[in-house]
Amino acid sequence: MRAVVQRVKRASVTVDGAVVGTIEMGVLTLLGVRASDTEADVDRLMKKISNLRIFEDESGKMNKSLLDVGGSHLIVSQFTLWGDASKGNRPSFIEAARPEHAKPLYERALKQSAELGLPTQGGQFQAHMEVSLINDGPVTLLLES
Repeated sequence: MRAVVQRVKRASVTVDGAVVGTIEMGVLTLLGVRASDTEADVDRLMKKISNLRIFEDESGKMNKSLLDVGGSHLIVSQFTLWGDASKGNRPSFIEAARPEHAKPLYERALKQSAELGLPTQGGQFQAHMEVSLINDGPVTLLLES
């Protein structure tokens, strides 16, 4: 799995003009599932994201996690994170999981995030989405399982 994790002041996902997911302060995760990913990969990644110390403490140091600050989590599926443009100009998505494999793992990510105690919202799998955010910092990390 690949995840682009962004600390946000707020973020939302819109499909066909309707908001399908929205959060205030927290983390926006763009999640790409690879064909070889498993449920264990999802579980490790969600635990990692919930405990990343990317929020400032009273001293202004990034020392608090999403759980510590009571933030929310917006997770958006994004197969293009597995795009390989190393040859030519058209990306290859051969490493990206097929929808029948990726969708259950994406749904598990939503469930695991919520079970870890985070208010969690999601996008709409396989939809054309518009993602809006106010990146805080900016703080952006790339994680892989």
